[in-house]
Amino acid sequence: MKKLLLATAAAALVAGGAFAEEVKMGISLGFTGPLESMSPGMASGAELAMKEVSDSGKLLGGDTVTSVRGDSTCIDAAAATATVERLITAEGVKGIVGGMCSGETTASLQNAAMPHGMVMISPSATSPALSTLPDNGLFFRTSPSDARQGEVMTDEIMEHGIKSVALTYTNNDYGKGLADSFAAAYEAKGGKVTINAAHDDGKADYSAEVAALAAAGGDALVIAGYVDQGGSGILRGALDTGAFSTFVFPDGMVGKTLEDNFGKEVDGSFGQYPASEGEGHDKFLEMAKAAGFDGSSTYSAEAYDAAALMLLAMQAAKSTDPNVYKDKVMDVANGPGEKIYPGDLGKALELIAEGKPVDYEGATSVTMIGNGEAAGTFREIEIKDGKIETVKYR
Repeated sequence: MKKLLLATAAAALVAGGAFAEEVKMGISLGFTGPLESMSPGMASGAELAMKEVSDSGKLLGGDTVTSVRGDSTCIDAAAATATVERLITAEGVKGIVGGMCSGETTASLQNAAMPHGMVMISPSATSPALSTLPDNGLFFRTSPSDARQGEVMTDEIMEHGIKSVALTYTNNDYGKGLADSFAAAYEAKGGKVTINAAHDDGKADYSAEVAALAAAGGDALVIAGYVDQGGSGILRGALDTGAFSTFVFPDGMVGKTLEDNFGKEVDGSFGQYPASEGEGHDKFLEMAKAAGFDGSSTYSAEAYDAAALMLLAMQAAKSTDPNVYKDKVMDVANGPGEKIYPGDLGKALELIAEGKPVDYEGATSVTMIGNGEAAGTFREIEIKDGKIETVKYR
């Protein structure tokens, strides 16, 4: 009898776990390229949400979650497309956190994700063009469009009493979209853009670009570039020649590289990037610290939210099929139910399983608008004593 009971119990355990599966989630970020210093924190943010869900044991009856990283390079559309294709066809992922930069995100979405019916949620692709790009309901983002960032940057500059700026941008979808939205907003409020000039990444010498910016003049230089690439080249040239003493840094320029390579040289300069404050943000910072990474790093919190939204949507749809759960992403993001913050994902999965709605606030106070993108708030920063300091949130 004892042997029979043990055998029955063992069979029950096997049967109970028979339906549990490994859910692979892709992460497509620029682990090499012009924003490689930001990618580790972003990947860690996404994986923190995946681990939280996996450890809870509550996803679709006990499914585990495993991350698979891929290098989008941030700027090479062909490489990014190949990465997303591999994640889908070879690795069998059920969703992708990514891409990272707007151009490669557009390419990998259109050429790989859409043909395979794969959901992508980008934590950092901010080009306004993505707002109206046909995507079959497969693309979302947890960072706000640069149309909004241009307005926020305009307000900051005006509040600093700066009436004219020179503007340079990295020569791609992100740079041009941000530069155009900022220039329109700034000039509409009475500011003057003395020059609006593109720069290419990967050059050894930016003296010609800096000379043109200096000749145009302005009270400050706005650099809509990449801190690990041409943006730093422009900044170094402007500092070394004394062309400008005040700089404005959008999101692509706000990272540890700015502190490490320039420090006190850019004291008094300022900028912004998408971020939030409040209960969710504080909880995420605590969890990130416990996990051994800096949760305040640019777009790390947005990456956590991107992964969490997909996993909660799977629970709501009772399916890991992207073509099924894509219709639940907006529901869990904007639902009328209990507010869900970092650390609450297990509870959220329980509530959803019980048929109760949830309102995912996450680490960045998520509210999705329009074509699946975040309304967003911004962290205004200033460089003080060589360090990036928070001024306020907008």
